[in-house]
Amino acid sequence: MYVYLIRSLSHPDQRYIGITTDLKRRIDEHNRGKTSSTRAYCPWVVVVAIYFAAPAKAQAFERYLKHGSGYAFVNRHFW
Repeated sequence: MYVYLIRSLSHPDQRYIGITTDLKRRIDEHNRGKTSSTRAYCPWVVVVAIYFAAPAKAQAFERYLKHGSGYAFVNRHFW
């Protein structure tokens, strides 16, 4: 399972953090406007994608990145 961070090419201040088992398919969905929360900011590029063998670890890491100190971690290391 992948936790990924994408950045909008058309609106560089926009980012999205997500989780998926099929990274290529999911990025394609973002770029084709299939995701309502990212549709207005297409196209998207992957900033970072991290693979986790354990789905529970991936889910916990995604939750961490979307809140509090995880948000600061993203800003410091990936943004």
